Amino acid sequence: MKRSTTAAAASAAPRASVDLADPASGRGAGLPRPRADAVRNRERILAAARELFVEFGSAAPFDEVARRAGVGNATLYRHFPDRATLVHHVVLYVMDRVVLHAEEALAEEPDAFAALCRFTHAAADERFGALCPMLSADFDHDHPELLAARGALAQAIEDLLAAGQGGGLVRTDIGAGDLMVALSQLGRPLPGTGCMDADRFVHRHLQVFLDGLRAPARSELPGGATSLDDLRRTAM
Repeated sequence: MKRSTTAAAASAAPRASVDLADPASGRGAGLPRPRADAVRNRERILAAARELFVEFGSAAPFDEVARRAGVGNATLYRHFPDRATLVHHVVLYVMDRVVLHAEEALAEEPDAFAALCRFTHAAADERFGALCPMLSADFDHDHPELLAARGALAQAIEDLLAAGQGGGLVRTDIGAGDLMVALSQLGRPLPGTGCMDADRFVHRHLQVFLDGLRAPARSELPGGATSLDDLRRTAM
């Protein structure tokens, strides 16, 4: 089974939806294409901010974001003029990359269960679960860009599950919401610990969960399959 690593994920090219449709991105209708160095700086800032948000939450110092990204403070503020803008784009960045992992896994893996495993481990490497607590009450959950990213994410995960379930490889009593809840819970680092090898435990536990998704099912799950829409309604 192939699995993306954190290093490989960080080197992948950003998807277009992260860069488009926002003035902070430097790309929009009627604007010239940004220079390659500006695109690289933006990518480094988003990757650095993601890691700092995992470690310290969304209140991580801007100076440290710039330092880890290897850019000056002026460059950081030119791309992301305030904290809310940076948080917004880090969330889009992670969601967009998770969608890319799902699409690539489904296209490249030999069977749908291998694709599901590859995707789940790659999404964990993107710190998807660890960023969930960052989405506080003052985060704009209904921003049009975020709604579009959610739609793309839901479709990509549903396609993965449909391929596995249609091929008889994945149990049919789970939904995209079930997968994302498990990923969010198992992908978070242990709070208040100095665990030196947290990723190893994350991937071990995710694989135990994934093995439980194999068909035929060996148990009957309580309740019904959970969709991403179910999760959003519960959170409202």
